[in-house]
Amino acid sequence: MRRTRILTAVLALAAGLLAGTPPALAADSTAKVSLAADTYTWKNARIDGGGFVPGIVFNRSEKNLAYARTDIGGAYRWQESSKTWTPLLDSVGWDDWGHTGVVGLASDAVDPNKVYAAVGTYTNSWDPKNGAVMRSSNRGASWQKTDLPFKLGGNMPGRGMGERLAVDPNKNSVLYLGAPSGKGLWRSTDSGVSWSQVANFPNVGNYQQDPSDTSGYASDNQGIVWVTFDESTGTSGNATRAIYVGVADLQNSVYRSTDAGATWTRLAGQPTGYLAHKGVLDAAGGYLYLSYSDKGGPYDGGKGQVWRYATATGTWTNISPVAEADTYYGFSGLTVDRRKPGTVMATAYSSWWPDTQIFRSTDSGATWTRAWDYTSYPNRANRYTMDVSSSPWLTWGANPSPPEQTPKLGWMTESLEIDPFDSNRMMYGTGATLYGTENLTNWDSGGQFTIKPMVQGLEETAVNDLASPPSGAPLLSALGDVGGFRHTDLTKVPSMMFTSPNFTTTTSLDFAETNANTVVRVGNLDSGPHIAFSTDNGANWFAGTDPSGVSGGGTVAAASDGSRFVWSPAGTGVQYTTGFGSSWSASSGIPADAIVESDRVDPRTFYGFKSGKFYVSTDGGATFTASAATGLPSGDSVRFKALPGVKGDVWLAGGATDGAYGLWHSTDGGASWTKLSNVDQADAIGFGKAATGASYQTLYTSAKIGGVRGIFRSTDKGATWTRINDDAHQWGWTGAAITGDPRVYGRVYVSTNGRGVIYGDTSDTSGGGGTDPTDPTDPAPTGACAVTYKITNQWSGGFQADVQLSNTGSSAWTGWSLGWAFPNAQTISQTWNAESTQSGSTVTAKNVGWNANVAAGSSVSFGFTGSWSGTNGRPTAFKLGDQACTVA
Repeated sequence: MRRTRILTAVLALAAGLLAGTPPALAADSTAKVSLAADTYTWKNARIDGGGFVPGIVFNRSEKNLAYARTDIGGAYRWQESSKTWTPLLDSVGWDDWGHTGVVGLASDAVDPNKVYAAVGTYTNSWDPKNGAVMRSSNRGASWQKTDLPFKLGGNMPGRGMGERLAVDPNKNSVLYLGAPSGKGLWRSTDSGVSWSQVANFPNVGNYQQDPSDTSGYASDNQGIVWVTFDESTGTSGNATRAIYVGVADLQNSVYRSTDAGATWTRLAGQPTGYLAHKGVLDAAGGYLYLSYSDKGGPYDGGKGQVWRYATATGTWTNISPVAEADTYYGFSGLTVDRRKPGTVMATAYSSWWPDTQIFRSTDSGATWTRAWDYTSYPNRANRYTMDVSSSPWLTWGANPSPPEQTPKLGWMTESLEIDPFDSNRMMYGTGATLYGTENLTNWDSGGQFTIKPMVQGLEETAVNDLASPPSGAPLLSALGDVGGFRHTDLTKVPSMMFTSPNFTTTTSLDFAETNANTVVRVGNLDSGPHIAFSTDNGANWFAGTDPSGVSGGGTVAAASDGSRFVWSPAGTGVQYTTGFGSSWSASSGIPADAIVESDRVDPRTFYGFKSGKFYVSTDGGATFTASAATGLPSGDSVRFKALPGVKGDVWLAGGATDGAYGLWHSTDGGASWTKLSNVDQADAIGFGKAATGASYQTLYTSAKIGGVRGIFRSTDKGATWTRINDDAHQWGWTGAAITGDPRVYGRVYVSTNGRGVIYGDTSDTSGGGGTDPTDPTDPAPTGACAVTYKITNQWSGGFQADVQLSNTGSSAWTGWSLGWAFPNAQTISQTWNAESTQSGSTVTAKNVGWNANVAAGSSVSFGFTGSWSGTNGRPTAFKLGDQACTVA
């Protein structure tokens, strides 16, 4: 389910990130730029999950401190009070987009405020930059970075093995990092500030998924894949002596040092013919547990074993839950119960059909039970129940025949962790979400344990296209892996992705501008049609018919009135149809694989772009004519859109740094173009509701303006621009799509490559008509209240606080906004369960969508991290709107 994410990054990024200088093509010399960021609130349109979670890390010394890593969507920290995840790498910028791929993560048990992430997405040429180790002393609220002299592969084969990054549990200034690509084992002795290769480590690995792959993706040496310490062989302040390292080598997969890394030897007697995906050390029981597969994963793996190594005697014991001959999968997910030595669990990560399997032993692997068993084939008896009511799309709208079930227990289950402080809590990652349970020990008593998504706040979809129609749902999305969604409420998870058919990846979608009930989408599917239509604004769909030769979705455009469609699929040339695609005819005059769009006024006018040429059709897509215009980008990293309400008004963004790159505007249907001189580079363009008093719709772009990369807005047709994001909200690469909302001034929807759909709302309501009356996050704060403010953690220069706001009045709140002033110039850096703004010492925190309603007598809690110096005094007064609150 994750293969498409490779192409999402590569196809979108390759053209725009080469070294060079953009041409100086002048346009309006009076244009101006404002780099002062508007005050924007940024959120995710909730999907909850949508991608592979290859790693989960619990801190071993502090309860409820946990992290998750994703392959292209950054890292997250668990918030126990709300049972949600907080994103930690949104500050990664455009130039460092690869650093949203996290291949290793480590939480410091000596100092729980410290966390480390090994970042980098590809080890081949697709990612132009080397990897890095990021370090934080405030749990990921802010980071420092050390660049490495090699690349890391958060989205490469083998990314579910690990953890490749580890902190010495006795001497936390010492860290180890396992590198891919033959770069060996690396060590830091200064808390991750500097790194050097462990020169005497004897094996850099040799396993390649596919040595014949000339792209360098599947042929990369997967290298050093995990590091673990036996904490019982060290004392506080002294380096741990016994260190175990896993290597991607089918014959030599485990090495050990018994002298704190001075020397290394291959463990004698170890299994061969397999890769050790995980090595988990249970110091209390004296065992190193290892999960093995014949492949690197996360998709492949046909045979596997589980072994136990006695650290004191060197004895190896095969404790596989099933005989090797009976496996059709490899083992990867592996965990022990730190509160109950001898309890160990493992996953059959590559068992795609009929489901994954989870195994559990309470006697150090001597005997095992399974999460599900056959009764009489094909019927199953499950030890668990699944409740996906919070993410109902996880059923995929499927109705499979036994032994398959929906929702599935999972696939690509390479991460599995029992909470070291709570034997009842276990989390595991899949290719689509993060699941968990809080009554795991029911397994041992013969009862059923309940599995639910534990993924809220962790948004991990790659976005290919976005649309915000003038009526109906405010947001339609085209996504990798999970197809796409229709959001009627941005604060709620939609009940289902687009179905009938379910595209593995939706590549493009469009709606009829004057008839928003008519929607079309195209995408990729292993077998079946690649186009679908809706006549009810995307609520329900029916499949169209492919013309001959179609192999992929490509791009699609709907006529302004929905009477016809133009489609540029992969595998064949541009096609057009009247009606809903029961038959297609080839368009002439336009090359295959052109990008197509429609005029938003004239239903017979369509546009196309390919390799520096702009094309126009005025007969419904039957024939296209190349524009005589020159100077447009020569490559195909281009996105363009026609303005609603004005015939022939087209904006085009794109290019590459070694040629034409920027933003162009045409008012004559592409016959001529003007390049905006105040835009250095641009990659996506969109329109939204006009500002009050403006005659032209608001423009939004992901661009580089005034030498600064960001999300920009213009209310005056591009004459001036305002950056509306900030350095804390960059989300890596945002070039696939952007659109404003035609109904809410200032609202913009931003695509990301792994952080889902981000939307922003301005606090400047003077621009275009105030707040959105349909958005439950807009507060109406009044009523009696009480506040409890607690500093829950404090360190040098930083602190964490929790705030409880109680409704002590007699009527419910349908929204709230709490204000206070810090007494000592403290500054908030990150907030959860609320949206906060700060001006000087004055702070305002308002509800998010799900906690807006507070009944009389009830309370709501939120928290934040911040900085302080000198004194960290508590605020003495709080106001709910104009109402003073009692301070507890």
